[in-house]
Amino acid sequence: MRITVAGCGKVGSALAKQLTNDNHDVTLIDTDPAVLNSLQERTDVMTAVGNCASMSVLREARIENCETLVAATGSDVINLLCCATARHLNPGIHTIARIRDPDYAAQARAMRQSFGLSLVVTPERLAAEEIHNLIKYPGFLKRQTLIKSNLKIVELQVDAKSPLRDVPLNSLYSTVKCQVLVCAVLRDGQATVPDGNFILKTGDRLFVTAQSENLSMLLKNLGVITHKAKKVILAGGGRIAFYLAEKLHASGISVTIIETNPETCTTLASLLPPDVNIVCGDASDMDLLENEGLPDSDTLVTLTGFDEQNMVISLYGNNCGIPQIITKISREENSRLMSTLPIGSVIVPRSLCCNDIITYIHDMDNRSGDAKAVHTIADGQADAYEFSVGPELQHRCKIPLKNLKLKPNIRIAALSRGSSYAVIPYGDTELEVGDTLVIVSIHNPDDSNLKQLNDIFA
Repeated sequence: MRITVAGCGKVGSALAKQLTNDNHDVTLIDTDPAVLNSLQERTDVMTAVGNCASMSVLREARIENCETLVAATGSDVINLLCCATARHLNPGIHTIARIRDPDYAAQARAMRQSFGLSLVVTPERLAAEEIHNLIKYPGFLKRQTLIKSNLKIVELQVDAKSPLRDVPLNSLYSTVKCQVLVCAVLRDGQATVPDGNFILKTGDRLFVTAQSENLSMLLKNLGVITHKAKKVILAGGGRIAFYLAEKLHASGISVTIIETNPETCTTLASLLPPDVNIVCGDASDMDLLENEGLPDSDTLVTLTGFDEQNMVISLYGNNCGIPQIITKISREENSRLMSTLPIGSVIVPRSLCCNDIITYIHDMDNRSGDAKAVHTIADGQADAYEFSVGPELQHRCKIPLKNLKLKPNIRIAALSRGSSYAVIPYGDTELEVGDTLVIVSIHNPDDSNLKQLNDIFA
């Protein structure tokens, strides 16, 4: 597919890398030639220098021959104008705009046809939704929906008191007493696809596929307390805090936002319900946190604009014994370092935004055998792909999975058939044409990403 990405910041650069890895023809537009030259040295892309809202620049990027445009500059207005101009030049193009301002985001969704928008992506809103889900379902570090809404992939950690410690995976059912599948493990920063003889150790981070109804049973049988949060403190009052406070208040949860900027506090107070507590102060001030009731809170979410500050506040919250901590980071390269620290769930808004866009492109592309969606897990070291079993794999069907030889570090993690719920596959499970599979694959620097379902077989 021919795709143009306008704006080469964090989101645009990450998209360029992912899309070229997926064998798409990518053209990048940016006003900074140095940024474009740097990306062109690292990825196989075409470039155009200039304002992406300009007709002449879009024509230089061959927008008339392009199938998808992603506008991800730092300006919401330019992104909207870029999409509208591209649709004028190419009425059949799919346009995706990153919109960050809450007012513009609401308008863009209400006026999608006027602006010629196929998809509006708001990273802060996506992050707020992800955090809200984690607060509603505590006990997991991360939680993603796969195939059907009843199938999830969740992340949890084995601590020193966990019943999972020293348990081999072939004996997992006797401990958790419900049907789950450990599809990947992070140990000492290294991801692996474990076999049945793999023995879980303290500090392991597990990535587990399970039906929704089994998740509560899994936590209960592991002795994880999952009482509903009643009081949440948000350290930092940016856009994520605004979206999240709205959701938490609507769920009947008490919310306190601590923000250093007086103007931001005033804006939040004017936009949010009056019983949302807005405190003007430094969220890294330990005395202030204690005065605002941090030790008695159920959840601490650190949302300042500085990764280091979020880390310090989260570490303090852990020392105070806060049951649930969620830490926002901006730079994904920090996630491996932070994964070694007791700072709870880590949220990367940029990754959520990119995943949403990539999923949309996969859905519209929908070439036979190609992945319908891709979910990044294990600190970016693995992907969970959703593939359909097409007629070209008829020769792999009606054969027990235990008799199908897969490449190393690949696992069939889930299967969905027809309108039935997704299920966890077993050795005797047989594939049928029309099935949808979740395939977990550890990245291999000597091999490219999975392009077709047939790539998983040895």
